[in-house]
Amino acid sequence: MEKEPDTVHEKVINEQAHIENNKISYWKLYSHATKQDWILMIFGLICATISGIIVPFMTVLFGQLIDSFSQFQTRKIDKIEFLDKANYFTLLFVYFAIVAFFTNYFYMACWVATGERITRRIREQYFRAILRQDIAYFDKLGAGEVTMRITNDTHLIQDGISEKVSMGFSFMVQFFAAFTIAFIINWKMTLVIFVIFPMVMLNGGIFNRLIVNYKRKVLDYYSKSSVIAEESISTIRTTVAFSQQKNVSKLYDSKLEDAKLSGVKSSILNSFGIGTNEFILNSAYGLAFWFGSTQIINDETTSGKVISVFFSVVAACFSVNQIMPDIMAINSAKGAGGKIYETIERTPPINIESKEGDILDNVKGRIQLKNLSFFYPSRPEIKTLKNVSLDIEPGTTVALVGSSGSGKSTIVSLVLRFYDPIEGEILFDGHAIKGLNLKWLRRQMSLVGQEPVLFNTTIAKNVAYGLIGSVYEDIGENKKHEMIVQACTMANAHDFIMKLPDKYETNVGEGGFLLSGGQKQRIAIARAIIKDPKILLLDEATSALDTKSESVVQDALDKASKDRTTIVIAHRLSTIRNATKIVVMNNGEIVEIGNHDELIQNPEGAYSKLVSAQKIQNEEKDFEEEDSIIERNYRLSHRLSRPAPVVNEYSDIEEGSNTEYRYSTWELIRKISNHSQLYLVFIGMTASFICGTLFPVFAIIYAKVIDAFTKPKDELREDAKFWSLMFLVIGVVVMICSLIEGLCLGIAGENLVLRIRSISFSSILRQDISFFDKEDNNVGALISVLTSNVTDIGGLAGVTLGTISRTLSTIIVGIIVALIVGWKLTLVVLTTVPLLMTAGYLRYKMMAGFKARTLKVYEKSAQIACEGTSNIRTVASLTREEDLLKIYSDMLDGPMKEGYHNAIFGSLNYGFAASMNYLSNALAFWYGTLLFTNGEYDVYKFYTVFMAVLFGAMSSGRIFSYAPNITKAKISAESIIKLIENVPKVDSWSKDGKNIDNVKGYIKFSNVYFRYPTRHNVPVLNGLNLNIKPGQFAALVGPSGCGKSTTIGLIERFYDVISGTIQIDGVDISTLNVNDLRKHISLVNQEPSLYDMTIKENILFGCKSDQRPTQDDIERVCKEANIHDFIISLPDGYDTPVGSKGTQLSGGQKQRIAIARALIRDPKILLLDEATSALDSESEKVVQEALDKAAKGRTTLAIAHRLSTIQHADIIFVIKDGKVAEKGTHQELLARKRIYYNMVQDQYLGKMN
Repeated sequence: MEKEPDTVHEKVINEQAHIENNKISYWKLYSHATKQDWILMIFGLICATISGIIVPFMTVLFGQLIDSFSQFQTRKIDKIEFLDKANYFTLLFVYFAIVAFFTNYFYMACWVATGERITRRIREQYFRAILRQDIAYFDKLGAGEVTMRITNDTHLIQDGISEKVSMGFSFMVQFFAAFTIAFIINWKMTLVIFVIFPMVMLNGGIFNRLIVNYKRKVLDYYSKSSVIAEESISTIRTTVAFSQQKNVSKLYDSKLEDAKLSGVKSSILNSFGIGTNEFILNSAYGLAFWFGSTQIINDETTSGKVISVFFSVVAACFSVNQIMPDIMAINSAKGAGGKIYETIERTPPINIESKEGDILDNVKGRIQLKNLSFFYPSRPEIKTLKNVSLDIEPGTTVALVGSSGSGKSTIVSLVLRFYDPIEGEILFDGHAIKGLNLKWLRRQMSLVGQEPVLFNTTIAKNVAYGLIGSVYEDIGENKKHEMIVQACTMANAHDFIMKLPDKYETNVGEGGFLLSGGQKQRIAIARAIIKDPKILLLDEATSALDTKSESVVQDALDKASKDRTTIVIAHRLSTIRNATKIVVMNNGEIVEIGNHDELIQNPEGAYSKLVSAQKIQNEEKDFEEEDSIIERNYRLSHRLSRPAPVVNEYSDIEEGSNTEYRYSTWELIRKISNHSQLYLVFIGMTASFICGTLFPVFAIIYAKVIDAFTKPKDELREDAKFWSLMFLVIGVVVMICSLIEGLCLGIAGENLVLRIRSISFSSILRQDISFFDKEDNNVGALISVLTSNVTDIGGLAGVTLGTISRTLSTIIVGIIVALIVGWKLTLVVLTTVPLLMTAGYLRYKMMAGFKARTLKVYEKSAQIACEGTSNIRTVASLTREEDLLKIYSDMLDGPMKEGYHNAIFGSLNYGFAASMNYLSNALAFWYGTLLFTNGEYDVYKFYTVFMAVLFGAMSSGRIFSYAPNITKAKISAESIIKLIENVPKVDSWSKDGKNIDNVKGYIKFSNVYFRYPTRHNVPVLNGLNLNIKPGQFAALVGPSGCGKSTTIGLIERFYDVISGTIQIDGVDISTLNVNDLRKHISLVNQEPSLYDMTIKENILFGCKSDQRPTQDDIERVCKEANIHDFIISLPDGYDTPVGSKGTQLSGGQKQRIAIARALIRDPKILLLDEATSALDSESEKVVQEALDKAAKGRTTLAIAHRLSTIQHADIIFVIKDGKVAEKGTHQELLARKRIYYNMVQDQYLGKMN
């Protein structure tokens, strides 16, 4: 460990790791709009302008109407002339309706369509930007965050750049048009009133700025929670094995709590902003009435002009109220866009998209490392390489050996230019690799990593990815298939592939989970050698193979290495003894260089000690030293233990089932409601209902005001004082109710979102492993459920719920008031309500279909993004960026077409609903004037009903604008409820089942048959019988794919057997409580899974729920796992973060921590699935001794390819074709000279007599 204070070094690291903290302007969100988009948006805004102007023009009509009523009452015009004027005004309303239909339709259609198009490009550009980032960027970024950004955040952006903008713009035009008209009619009165509105602007500006900041914080906390979710779901077997579902849920909830606090603060600020705005606006009403009355009394204007100005102010204030949800959506979009554009605009120093750099004509394959020093950007205090120099001649094989963490894999990462060194340089055929084109450079190499990654597609396509960028990429399908088969044959994969149901077209599942570790690694090797690369990089390439497969594959790799430069990293020294040059590394430095024969001559040398550590002492003691080098099985493939949420299929539904779940809206509300928060919802809804009823109350007051203008001046003066004061009183009431509404519904909404996220996540963790094995279930889809689906539901809570409640109360109470005051006119106008309801319902149904059809596609596209980010090193080494982007882009084609369909046809209903508002007014005015002229209604009655209908019609138009929100919330709620209500067969929440108090550890398999649920026609276990006595050390050996790991999974009850029984201490484990069963078991997986926590927290992850280990206990198990010295050498010791999935540690370091995690549980049964596979020989020897000690007093079941680790086992079971082929001790099996004997021979354990 060395500190590196040099500013030059810091500059190099900062260039690779720096992420700009980007605050963007709102207009930045439109940077991906095309010329066509701008034409459509501008046309839409023109239509929105016309739509917004119509309402203020209606105020002019109101003024003229008042004059007509006054003239008729004072006999200045007769009945016929009055009715002619009334018919003229009615006809104008019809014209307004026609204009409203077309303008509302076009502005809605244009902005919905452009919102879809722009958001699609943002999604594509964000994913493109993610894929082009350097690896250092991903050291701080989890796949869960990327998934959340590309689903949830882009959804927020789309909501804030599409129809809500045009709607908000229309209301803004309405506001300014109303004041312009008012100013023309009566400038004095308008000027007095307008003084108030700068207060509105200032109030809104201050609160909006604060709200945006809190919205951004909410999204940041959600992204952190998504990282936790992605890690725990992608490593679900580890989470389940240690019964840590509750603890992981608590960790997840802690991030949600932080988000909730910021969300509540945002809601409080929003409620304060709305409340003060309401008071200011109602003050404007009162001021308008008082000043207008004064002018009439002073004969400065007419009552008609005052009414026109007054209603212009009403229209302006109404528009301010209606625009608030749109502003909230815009604020959310701006907050979400910050992180998105932060990535889009980041140009990494190591840029795969760059066209710059030289391309060499004649590649020889010489690699020179000159004075390389390096530390990882995420851990600059630890120097990984120290002044390393190495010359690798063309066509030679150079092997890197040494202890875990010595810098071997780091060299491979630097050669691939995943990072740049802080000192020194790497030359490729004499050219500095920094000066070469990056994409071209990587395409000269093939990598088989420590953790072989396969993608969620067919075997054929996985192998064919190795051809990307080669001359064979675009050859015919037949020729390509021949190359695939040839490569798989060389990698000893062809035979097992041909036994699969769909052969080369078999889908391997997410992360290749449907295959065994050895099968995955063979396909990864086939992918690497298919294009005949100039440089072959093998980082423990045969680690997960059984002995026979490894021997065949090693021969193939030896042949493949001829005439090309090969860099091999190996712990199993027999695989590299024929290397041209062996480089021994320790602590970031080269300590020895030479070939096997040269290095073995020095018995005190580092290489000789490694060889000695791998010797196995056979009882016959007559092995030659060179034959005692044992092969090592290093299997660190990062297995995504089948993560991901299928929203429409669950573990109790058979594959291919078309079963659908349907819930009524009220049933959904009941199921997702947080009953403990219902009092807040009740109070908030009551407050919003009161706010909504004030508009019908206004109708009464407005009618009184109009009536007052027809009275003598003395009466008008008294009425002016009273009704002006009433406006102020109503303003205070509305302000208080708005504050209560925002506070209560804001808190309840945030709690609802937290509750749904929390329950959804814990429900995901509740599922048994078969749930995660399903084809449709993947990490990306589950993260999508936790992010965008919950956001959809949350979008209907809080402020939006309050607005809907206000609107409904305005409509309902308005109808009641109108019926009481004038039932005839009200009933006639209500005949238009069914048409309005039908239009709204049709839009709702259309949006529901749109959401349902696109939901799955967005989940699948999210999985592409999640998979690409999770496996970014494999993607980068294959230069698969463009291919992934194309797949992602193609997936968005379907939703885009659906979006166009929705824009074109869904907007028709919106336009129709808008036009019906004016037609309702026309009908109300026409029939009302008839009633008035017949003496059935007076001015007060007519205008009370007319205004109540007017406010109701305006509100109904707004309620239909929430159809998309309601639809998304309903579809998302159905998905989440299905998940929550799905009870798995192996239920970790269940309290049922027996508990065993004193477990002895007797394990018995009786005629066990098993097939994986997702592959019913492929038998895995075929009558397996095992008998392991308490305290025995039992071992399972056999070829990869024979069922060894499946056996361990069945003991953990990841699955239940098809037939037969598994017993522990004579009790069938299917009758035991699953959590109590797992409490007595510890598992060390083939692929160690660590979490983005500190080392100490990762070790404590293995504790039972009732355990309280001390620091001494932690250090003890770490010493046993031979990791303590390394930990205390770190600056933060046990408090050092390990990074996402343990990326800050080497494979061996990760596995030792995983062993320590298993040991701290102090289990009665210890399950070791290649537990020492990632360790160097020296560490393995120490750890193996620790495991041998740990095995005393407990039953241990070990799986091993490296037979030296299990030669002292009490009993060894040789598994073949899913059943026991032979069993016995090491010596007994050797004496029989059958399968086990041949396996030992293959591993050069000795020359048998």
